[in-house]
Amino acid sequence: MKTRQLGNSLKNLSRKVKVYLHITKASGIARRYFIMNGFDGAMTIFGIVLGSWMAGVAKAEVILLAGFGACLAMGVSGFFGAFMAEKAERERHLKDMEEATKNRVDPIHYEAARFVVIYVALIDGLSPALTATIALAPFILAAMKIISISSAYFISVPLSLAVLFLLGIYLGKVAKENGWLYGMAMVAVGALTALIIFLIQLFLGA
Repeated sequence: MKTRQLGNSLKNLSRKVKVYLHITKASGIARRYFIMNGFDGAMTIFGIVLGSWMAGVAKAEVILLAGFGACLAMGVSGFFGAFMAEKAERERHLKDMEEATKNRVDPIHYEAARFVVIYVALIDGLSPALTATIALAPFILAAMKIISISSAYFISVPLSLAVLFLLGIYLGKVAKENGWLYGMAMVAVGALTALIIFLIQLFLGA
């Protein structure tokens, strides 16, 4: 009985979410936030890992602190930035509707606006943490002494590139174009970043 009630509650919640997203047309906004901040998180960690590798950092804890610290800052900034921006947009939209309908706006529009503000802010805040955690996972294992720091570096770099590639595939799917081309473009950006970091290290080392 409880399982059935839970299933019905989840179905009702899913239905409500779909209605809210349809009313506010927020699906596209959420996708953009996810891709942009996911890309930022992946690239930030990629840069930290490559820089640490070339600098000869041998402690996984140092990389984890730098990586999660950067992503925490991005996540908090992303959440509150998106929350305030989206809240302002939704309030303006509701006021325009109130003026147009002489304060006869359907209450569901207010519910949808409140939901979407939190929904978009969470996606904006959590997406960099998600992509970062994937790339930092090998260093968590290294900190636990399960693998060596060298292995963590060798695993993390291709993992970061794989995350960039998958984000590109998703972007291509959204654009209804060739996802592989978008994926390769994302990887190319990562490769260019690696080259720049290498050149900087070479220059400073000289």
